[in-house]
Amino acid sequence: MAQALKNDYTTADLTPRQRAVLDYADKLTRTPGAVREADLAPLRAHELSDRDILDVNQVTAYFAYVNRVADGLGVVIDDYAAAEDAAIDDHRR
Repeated sequence: MAQALKNDYTTADLTPRQRAVLDYADKLTRTPGAVREADLAPLRAHELSDRDILDVNQVTAYFAYVNRVADGLGVVIDDYAAAEDAAIDDHRR
């Protein structure tokens, strides 16, 4: 499942609730200006509270922010993290 999430979350064996959360996070990440109140309806349909939705929004936005700051400053990934990424890629093959 972790590999499916890494490669393409839409291929992972997810619950409908998990899928709704990831669909929202994907849209917020890729096209934040296109997110509308209607995009929250699937989350509410799966009984996410306003607080839950805020948490998903904040985690998604923070992750994007931190990565953009690091990329914008030319931060290079540590050797141990690069080794972990390589090990994950090797395991995938």
